[in-house]
Amino acid sequence: MNAPVKVAVIGSGNIGTDLVIKVLKRSTALEVAALVGIDPASDGLAKARKLGVATTADGIDGLIAMPGFDDIEIVFDATSARAHEKHAEILAAHGKRVIDLTPAAIGPMVVPTVNLREHLDAPNLNMVTCGGQATIPIVAAIGKITPVPYAEIVASIASRSAGPGTRANIDEFTETTSHAIAAVGGAARGKAVIVLNPADPPITMRDTVLALVDAANPETHQRIRASVEQMVAEVATYVPGYRLKQQVQINPVDQPHTLTETPVTHQVTVLLEVEGAADYLPAYAGNLDIMTSAALRVAETMAAA
Repeated sequence: MNAPVKVAVIGSGNIGTDLVIKVLKRSTALEVAALVGIDPASDGLAKARKLGVATTADGIDGLIAMPGFDDIEIVFDATSARAHEKHAEILAAHGKRVIDLTPAAIGPMVVPTVNLREHLDAPNLNMVTCGGQATIPIVAAIGKITPVPYAEIVASIASRSAGPGTRANIDEFTETTSHAIAAVGGAARGKAVIVLNPADPPITMRDTVLALVDAANPETHQRIRASVEQMVAEVATYVPGYRLKQQVQINPVDQPHTLTETPVTHQVTVLLEVEGAADYLPAYAGNLDIMTSAALRVAETMAAA
């Protein structure tokens, strides 16, 4: 059996800390070598130290100075889009492969069940956004059966699960997700909306996918439903709380439709729920859990390759 691949996590907030715990609890292919932050008093760094993980509060400079840095092969960046621009350049100069959990999208955008195999050799892989990880597999599943001229997604998350990094990157979220719906999901045109819901108790992450298609044949409708259900099952292998809220709905639409230049006959509506594994974060924070779970799947696949 091969020795585990050593990884480091930059960002000691919710996502970074959850990643550390997931690797420790779930992975035999990876070993956490370091958690990197910039706040010496952060809960994440304290938690990591208690779990026996080396830490630094001196940012990426502290990581580079740590003993054993040369042995680290993969670095997760769970900071911000702006910070990642700096980190990516530095880590590339040191020959480190990077999994980017910010909306920076410097490297190719990756969704494990859709296009990971195409980009396993890339030095920097971008995890799109939480909304993208939840919904792009569905757009791709529909696209396997029939072309998707237009797809729109709405990601609703608990306000409590949106930390400073998420709030600071709302514009990047919508732009990156919209682009990825087309570039990764295969839709001709995409749109993304995020809703921060202040409800108390907090809601579990919910996602709506609306896709316009030219599919009047009932047999095609059944194939679309089957493709979506299969994709949901595949995503659930690494995000167990990922599920359909109800049967896939396929309804006729009026012509002409203003959102697409090509003829469409039906709208496919898919309602999803993403419950977190509660490794470090509350179960309602499925938006964060799907990002860390997808990133873990990517790193393990890279390690195996």
